[in-house]
Amino acid sequence: GLMKNLALMATISVGSMSGPIIEFLEEWGLESLEENAHSSTLTTKVFVNGVWMGVHRDPTNLIETLKKLRRKDDVHPEVSIVRDIRERELRLYTDPGRVCRPLFIVEDQQLVLQKKHVRWLTQGTTDEGEDFKWQHLAKSGVIELLDAEEEETVMICMTPEDLENARLAARGIFPTKEKEVVVVEEEEEEKEKEEEKEDNDNDKDKDKDKAKAKKKMTLRL
Repeated sequence: GLMKNLALMATISVGSMSGPIIEFLEEWGLESLEENAHSSTLTTKVFVNGVWMGVHRDPTNLIETLKKLRRKDDVHPEVSIVRDIRERELRLYTDPGRVCRPLFIVEDQQLVLQKKHVRWLTQGTTDEGEDFKWQHLAKSGVIELLDAEEEETVMICMTPEDLENARLAARGIFPTKEKEVVVVEEEEEEKEKEEEKEDNDNDKDKDKDKAKAKKKMTLRL
C-alpha cells in the first residue's frame, strides 16, 4: 500500500545545479562568514545542500522572493526552501533522491487552481492551442512540489471544508463553534421539554391518586 501511494502521489527529485542558486544568493545580500565573524547583529545562516554559504539579514524577504521565482519556473520546481526560525537557519536543497509530493497553492484563502486548468490538462492544450501537461501546473504556479522537510514549515489544508472554515475565520466567523453552540442549545431544550413532560406526568398521577382517594371516601360515607 505504501509503495502504491508513493508511486501515485509522489515523485523523486532528480536534482539540479546549485550554481544558479548560489549566484542568486550573492546578488540578494548574502554576506560571507569572514565579514560577520565578530558581528553582534542577528543574522540567519544560509545553507545550500548542507554547506554553510554565508548569512543574510532579511530572510523573510529572501524566502518570499525564492518562492515567487520557483512558482514562475525561474528557480527549479524541485528546489526545497526550509526556514528554521528557532535556529535562525535557511536551508536550500537541490540534491536528488528527495521524496516530493505536489500540493495545490493557496493565495489569499483561495485556490490558484481553476476550472480552466483542469480543462486544459484534460484536453492537453490551452485555448490558444499550446501544449499543457502536468509539469505546466508547476511552471504556472498552480501546484508546488514539497519534500518532507519543507512540509514541516508550511501550513497544509487537508480538505476543502478546512479551507472554507479558514476563509470564514478570517472574517471573524467560526462555523464549527456556532454549530456546537446550536447543538448544545438544542440538547438543553430537549432536556427541559423532557423534564416538563415528567413533571406533567407526575402531576397527572397525583391528580389521579387524589381522585381515587375522594371516591373511596364517598363510598365509605
